[in-house]
Amino acid sequence: MNHPKQHSSRLIDLTGKRFGRLVVIKKAPSSAKNGNARWLCRCDCGNQIIVDSQSLRRKSTRSCGCLRREINHQRMLNNKVFDKYQGNASSLKDGHGVFYSSIRKTKRNHTGVIGVSYDSHYHRYVARLRFHGKYVLNKTSNNLEEAIQMRLAAEQKYFKRQVQQVHFN
Repeated sequence: MNHPKQHSSRLIDLTGKRFGRLVVIKKAPSSAKNGNARWLCRCDCGNQIIVDSQSLRRKSTRSCGCLRREINHQRMLNNKVFDKYQGNASSLKDGHGVFYSSIRKTKRNHTGVIGVSYDSHYHRYVARLRFHGKYVLNKTSNNLEEAIQMRLAAEQKYFKRQVQQVHFN
């Protein structure tokens, strides 16, 4: 005798439970793409959001986003460099309005070229450039030199200035 397969979908009622700053109000009408139940939650700040049950139980979602904003705000306040230049946004940009953070080589940079990194997962070089808060360049190449040339071309196009020779370590 064949019995149809039964799914053991046991819905755990999270109504009224607290997860960080979120309190579950009720089950949302639709499920997440992964099949998990979604819940309407009210954040301590007053916002309402819909959250996947797995995100709630694993504590990967603890607020509507207000917690992250508060943490970032505190980091800025405790950052001595930011404190030095607070209220003077022009000092955080070069003469062309480009933020210094986008044209400085970081400690994590292993290629020696600003805006060019190596993606070890895909085994390719990635050339990136953000301009006015948007990626205007986000391309990959098998070749480091080609990735460098893509970055330099984007700098010339968007920074509207003479790009200096790339300096290696």
